[in-house]
Amino acid sequence: MIEAFTDGACRGNPGPGGWAAVVRVEGEERELSGFDPNTTNNRMELTAAIEALASLPESVEVLVTSDSRYVIDGITKWVHGWKRKSWRKSDGKPVLNQELWQRLDAEAGSRSVRWAWVEGHTGHPENERCDQLANIEIDRHV
Repeated sequence: MIEAFTDGACRGNPGPGGWAAVVRVEGEERELSGFDPNTTNNRMELTAAIEALASLPESVEVLVTSDSRYVIDGITKWVHGWKRKSWRKSDGKPVLNQELWQRLDAEAGSRSVRWAWVEGHTGHPENERCDQLANIEIDRHV
């Protein structure tokens, strides 16, 4: 099983943000990270998951672990209704970050993905590392 751990960070909301992922394949780990000068925390959380999946071949099995309820609930519960309602929420308003949700849905759809939530900032090693990497990205650019 391939494992991907993801996190996003933002200084201000909106503000400068970073995203990161630790991807483990057959015991080998690689770290991915990036920066956006004007973003939100939710966008960085989504980007981390997208980039982690995009770094993997299609048709693999992967467990994605995130501390973002927004990402986990969005991709496992809400996205199905959004798609049925042409990317509208139950109140009829457009889904926020639609383009990122569509990208995440496409990446997840071409792989066998299981999703897991972990509470952030509680000592989970990979989650802590992703948080550190995301913040390093912000520090490097700000």
